Amino acid sequence: MLRSALDYNREKVEATKMAAKTRQITTKIALAFGIILVILLFTMPGITTPVAGQFPTLEMATVTGTPRGLWVRAIGQPEIPLNVRSGPSPTSSQVGVFQVGQEANAFGYYGSYVQIEYAGAPGDRGWVVLDRVEIFGGTLPMLQAPPTETPSITKTIDPTLAAQFIITAQPSRLPTFTEPPALLIPTFSAETGAPTTGGIPIGYVIITLAGLGLFLSLIAILRRG
Repeated sequence: MLRSALDYNREKVEATKMAAKTRQITTKIALAFGIILVILLFTMPGITTPVAGQFPTLEMATVTGTPRGLWVRAIGQPEIPLNVRSGPSPTSSQVGVFQVGQEANAFGYYGSYVQIEYAGAPGDRGWVVLDRVEIFGGTLPMLQAPPTETPSITKTIDPTLAAQFIITAQPSRLPTFTEPPALLIPTFSAETGAPTTGGIPIGYVIITLAGLGLFLSLIAILRRG
């Protein structure tokens, strides 16, 4: 009884393994058949693959290279860009700058300036100094003289504002000078002869006093002796 049960379990396990192996083989065969079928669908002529969606048909534009023509490149010191002006004159209004190394199409020259393509300038054309560019693609033609530029804004000064800064110089009065009165200089009349005292000449008076003094001196000396 026990033996028959063991044989039954063994047979059941073997049957399960056989079924699993058969299933794996069947899966591999189906996968291989599917791959072969897909390859045949893409390689056999006359067989079209169904498309799930509709794609519009577009025409790709053909790009053809065209000659660039005349063009220039700015040269010089990198820290000093070129001024782009509205006309071929240093007094024309500045419309931008042209950096060193920058390139642009050229149309011609007039005087010492060359006309280039520059967005933002009147007519998208500006003028730069001819000595600061290298020319490529041929020789620049000489252009006609452009019309004289008219300033769009006339600079005026408000007279009321200007009057505040006008200083009227007041005339300075010179100091007045009053002439002093005439200086009175005393005059002395010249007298001739020696001065006298009470009608006696002063020389006599001096001699008399000197003799009197000498006499009194002698008397005093004798008294002491």
